[in-house]
Amino acid sequence: MTCPSLGMVFAMADEFDPEPMIARFRERAEAVKKRNLPPVGGDERQMFIRQAEEDYMDFAMIGDASATFDDGVLTLRVDLRPDGEGS
Repeated sequence: MTCPSLGMVFAMADEFDPEPMIARFRERAEAVKKRNLPPVGGDERQMFIRQAEEDYMDFAMIGDASATFDDGVLTLRVDLRPDGEGS
């Protein structure tokens, strides 16, 4: 796998453990909740709040995912059904 921003090539381990990655997304979701609002008002404030809500939703969904890593393919499964449905 190539990482252009680092300018290096690396191989994924055959035994990649997705759980630490998912834990980092949980931590990111919590960090967004604790993020302070900058001293801006009006439209800029609303844009910041909207971005924080989207960041939290994205990070929390991945943080709630169940993951499998089979034959070099990482699969994240996210249940978006309301609690109790389909169980």
